Amino acid sequence: MDRPKYEPVAEIEVDAARPDPQGFTLTGQGADHAEYQLDLHFGMPLDAKTRSVLGELLSHSDLTISRRAPGGLVQALRQRRNRAAQP
Repeated sequence: MDRPKYEPVAEIEVDAARPDPQGFTLTGQGADHAEYQLDLHFGMPLDAKTRSVLGELLSHSDLTISRRAPGGLVQALRQRRNRAAQP
């Protein structure tokens, strides 16, 4: 069975990347004009130079958040729909 494709949920233009102890908090506005916040955490500490470079790169980035429904849910809904269509 083919898994469903990822569907975009939000496209965000990052306005700011605020450093946190092990990552960044990115904030920005989406194409839908809503405000978004994304917390990005790394599994290791970042040195000052790496944090500075990443902060600069991330503050000039765009994000696309995508998702796909869990395969089990899609399959269950499809089966229910097919059963309802049968006479």
